[in-house]
Amino acid sequence: MNQMTVFFRVLLFGFLVFIISSISFADNLSFSQAWSVLQQNNDGLAAAYANQEKSMHMVEAAEDLYWPEIGISADYTKLDDEVSLAPSDLFDSMPRGDVLEKFLNVLGRIDGIPLSQIDDAFTSKITKDYVVISSLTAVWPVYAGGRIDAAQGIAFNQLAEAKYLSRIKKQALFEQLAKVYFGVVLAKQILAAQTEAEKGLFKHFDNSKKLQKEGQIAKVERLKAEASYDKSRVEKNKAKRELEIAQVALNHLLKEKSNINPNSRLFINNTLPSMAEITTETLKNHPGLGVLDSKRKQAQGFVDVKKGEYLPEVFLFGNYNLYEQDTLAADLAPDWMVGVGVKIPITTRSGRSGKLKAAKSTIIELDYLTTQAIQDLKLLVEKTWREANTALEEYNGLKSSLALAQENIHLRDAAYAQGLSSSLEVVDAKLFLASVKIQRQAAAYEYVLSLARLLALSDQMDSFSGYQ
Repeated sequence: MNQMTVFFRVLLFGFLVFIISSISFADNLSFSQAWSVLQQNNDGLAAAYANQEKSMHMVEAAEDLYWPEIGISADYTKLDDEVSLAPSDLFDSMPRGDVLEKFLNVLGRIDGIPLSQIDDAFTSKITKDYVVISSLTAVWPVYAGGRIDAAQGIAFNQLAEAKYLSRIKKQALFEQLAKVYFGVVLAKQILAAQTEAEKGLFKHFDNSKKLQKEGQIAKVERLKAEASYDKSRVEKNKAKRELEIAQVALNHLLKEKSNINPNSRLFINNTLPSMAEITTETLKNHPGLGVLDSKRKQAQGFVDVKKGEYLPEVFLFGNYNLYEQDTLAADLAPDWMVGVGVKIPITTRSGRSGKLKAAKSTIIELDYLTTQAIQDLKLLVEKTWREANTALEEYNGLKSSLALAQENIHLRDAAYAQGLSSSLEVVDAKLFLASVKIQRQAAAYEYVLSLARLLALSDQMDSFSGYQ
């Protein structure tokens, strides 16, 4: 076997291992793995990142505002006639040109040359009936009343806002994933409890048929057992359909075609972080407050822009002729020029005064919104924290009920076999056990959702795995 054959076999083996591992990864996902997949595949989050990238480019664009503006221009202008200058035109423009014109007129008569011929002989062509000019121009702002700095600040805070919006989207997705992922886990637990109840009721129904045949129980007891068994089948099928719906939601969220099998389980913790600690972290890290802060800074930047419209602008400018016609006008014009310009605004029709007042009102509005958001976040943290503790207490409180339900089934089955208990009592015992199991799992589910929300609010989602 040559080395090339060995190489291709190793390569094929590695490819097969990769495919198998990929299939396994797609079918069985822990919550942390599902979270990684969701961050990679979610279009909404990708759109938020694209918006963030767009804002980053706008910051780069704002950084160019202090650079000079340089360009090449070319103009072609058609005139109604050539521009020329005759001696008589020159005389007309002089304060006492009429005296000189009369003098030349007298000399012309002496020499026999009329003034019109003198005009024709000494007429200068200033330019042709079309003008072609090409030049290099430059304008460099030196001072703009603080408007450039304000514009750059607005762009920077728009980028900050885009980053905060990405984090908000990420937090919402984290909560959504917890709801959907552990919703599948809960649906499986409910289906398992309903299946166990169905098996128990089928066994009870089967025993009832035997006891009726032996004459130990009446027909009505057997019918009760059969009706309870049939109802348990309906409940099991209902739980199965609910699991299918939850599974579709998870597959759709993660963009997976095959069914995903969550291998993380519902859980509870003995204690939660204190409400004060979570509240402090939420008010310090919640991106919603960051969005309001960045919007306030943008409004302040807009105020600075409008204030700058009352201040003068100072700029450097220059011009260099790249091409000019061979005419007297072109010869007389300078080849280049540089200078300093100042523009002082006096009156405009842009409504700068009203826009300045509107920007100041926006700042006041955002201050009130921030205060309200802080109060809402405090209330939401307290509400969610109490819901988590309620779910924790419910889960722990049902532990004794679970033990009671399991013991009660053994007693009722034994008593029913001896004719000391009714079918209804046996059914109630089995259904009570199923309901306690489902209630405990539902409490664990509510606890997990509340915990996920608390960690999302306080921007501590990375610590979720530590609570599992």
